[in-house]
Amino acid sequence: MTVSYPRLAARTLRFTLGLPRNLTVSPDGRTVRFVRTPDGLTRTGQLWELDVETGTESILVDPVELLGSADEDLSAAERARRERSREGASGIVGYDVDATGRWATFALSGRLWATHLGTRATRELPSAGAVIDPRLDPTGRRVAYAAGGALHVVELATDEDRVLVAPDGPDLTWGQAEFIAAEEMDRMRGFWWAPDGQSLLVQRTDESPVDTWFVGDPEHPERASTPQRYPAAGTDNAVVTLWHVPLDGPITEVAWDRDAFEYLARVTWTEDGPPLLQVLSRDQRRSQVLRLDPSTGATHVLRDLADEAWIELGPGPRFAPGGALVTVEDADGWTRVVVDGAPISPAGWQVRSIVATQADAVVATASQEPTEVHVVRFGLDGSVEPLTSGAGVHGAVIEGGTTVVVRSTLETTGPVVTVQRDGHDSVTVRSVAEAVPLSPRVRLMHAGPHDLRTAVLFPSDHVPGTRLPILMDPYGGPGAQRVLTSGRMFAEAQWLADQGFCVVVADGRGTPGRGHAWVRSVKDELASVTLQDQVDALEAVVEAFPDDVDPGRVGITGWSYGGYLAALAVLARPDLFHAAVAGAPVTEWRLYDTCYTERYLGDPRTQPEVYDRSSLLPLASGLARPLMLIHGLADDNVVAAHTLRLSSALLAAGRPHTVLPLSGVTHMTPDDVVAENLKLLQVRFLREHLA
Repeated sequence: MTVSYPRLAARTLRFTLGLPRNLTVSPDGRTVRFVRTPDGLTRTGQLWELDVETGTESILVDPVELLGSADEDLSAAERARRERSREGASGIVGYDVDATGRWATFALSGRLWATHLGTRATRELPSAGAVIDPRLDPTGRRVAYAAGGALHVVELATDEDRVLVAPDGPDLTWGQAEFIAAEEMDRMRGFWWAPDGQSLLVQRTDESPVDTWFVGDPEHPERASTPQRYPAAGTDNAVVTLWHVPLDGPITEVAWDRDAFEYLARVTWTEDGPPLLQVLSRDQRRSQVLRLDPSTGATHVLRDLADEAWIELGPGPRFAPGGALVTVEDADGWTRVVVDGAPISPAGWQVRSIVATQADAVVATASQEPTEVHVVRFGLDGSVEPLTSGAGVHGAVIEGGTTVVVRSTLETTGPVVTVQRDGHDSVTVRSVAEAVPLSPRVRLMHAGPHDLRTAVLFPSDHVPGTRLPILMDPYGGPGAQRVLTSGRMFAEAQWLADQGFCVVVADGRGTPGRGHAWVRSVKDELASVTLQDQVDALEAVVEAFPDDVDPGRVGITGWSYGGYLAALAVLARPDLFHAAVAGAPVTEWRLYDTCYTERYLGDPRTQPEVYDRSSLLPLASGLARPLMLIHGLADDNVVAAHTLRLSSALLAAGRPHTVLPLSGVTHMTPDDVVAENLKLLQVRFLREHLA
């Protein structure tokens, strides 16, 4: 039986199952380890390793052998953690290896496991409660993990499990990243080992100041709603502190000016220097990089950063071999690698991540053309050496003389992972992912006065001169980029095009990759700026393909911020947009979280007018076009109240619309049958109203 594209995409987690991921390299560079599912349909991740010299792959840990046929049992805390990281797989989804390369550890079904990499023997370690984020100490003698609000340490030699720090109240947790850090600051960790394995830095979170919201499931009225601490814009955040916790001895609180710098954004501790922290003010216009003395808890300011709009958080600060301080900062209009206060990457390169710090260089991923990402070696002497070439999106892992490169291009629908080591031919890490059953035919163009990077896709069987309805398919908001030279980014867009549309994907102002001013163009103007960019892209496509598109039939669809844009388009510009499908849209920014919303719109208590002009609710009475709203009722990120409040405003104004509630569904839609029917319903709705 032929499986439809939407069902296959959902079943394969958008064709990511079967791809090698979580790549690490052993200290000596001889072994590459990674997580991969056994095929492109099974969600259970296994731990694998590759012998670099021979190119031989072998499995280290198979969860089926450890658990048998039993299903995984995940705690509520672990499910929430996976929701924050958008993790849809199961089995082994992450692991940690000590600095000696002797041990690996991972959580599986809430239990703690360790694998001796020399003998390949895996055993379960004692644990108390559901295990979260186990981490080996760098010397390979102990494993720390969070459970039940406490931080535990297990001795590998004796299996002794002891509590290092435990909560003394119901709203306190140790060793876990709070909601804001995980959802908005890309920090999933809550504790960090000292290089000698004798102590840790541990986050303590007090959620008592945070308002409690309740997420229920109306399909099951017999079940109680789930209470959730949610820090909405303009309300109190959790109180986050950091503590130095020795294995033996008293603990010490780390001191910094929390009144001025509320957010703990980054923490690093390596053998190249003392611990480093990056803290951020509530308004996000100031940030400090701090050096910590663990013995006293005192901190010293190394970098004091300021920006009139906001500080864009990047990779955490770190010491390079030799002790130089490496940071990623905005300087002269670009995000640049900075060493001891001096930029070493030139203007024109937009740095995205740090791959490796070396004694004489920093290897990073960076862009000159925003649709491409390359691995580049920036020398302390000012030299620039791209390590990848050709139009594509690249990432890398470097250790012990071995370089692993992940490359995606427009010509392929899956990444290629190659391993290179001095004196050896490159080896390809095998992919067992399902083949994407279509070939995206992407035309990239620069649209409008801002040269918006825009992708245009026609049906595979399109006959030139046949005028088609246009379907805008944006994300369009800050922090996410859709238009990249990677075929896998456009598989769903091509499927939509094959349903009879000209599909347009445009990255507007605020999206990554184009420098300081570009990203900050949306300050206080999320609605007007991001919608105008979609209008500009639409007009450019109409001008470029006058015989192939019909500007009298324009639809728009999107999810999350894309859902916000879709609903905004038909509410604010019904002259241009004729139908919209808005999935999980933010409709009222006062209902979204502090860190994200206040970064772009400020504090609603001091500038309510900014929130008013970004809200969809005041526009409800003007709806004159068909609008479908879709929302998961279990969504704990963009809560269902967003859609329900807009629907109430539309009803109060007498404006017909369609609401599709998804019972039990979060911000992701994991069930393949639901995902398939959802896509088919959206296409049917758009066809009916753009016929």
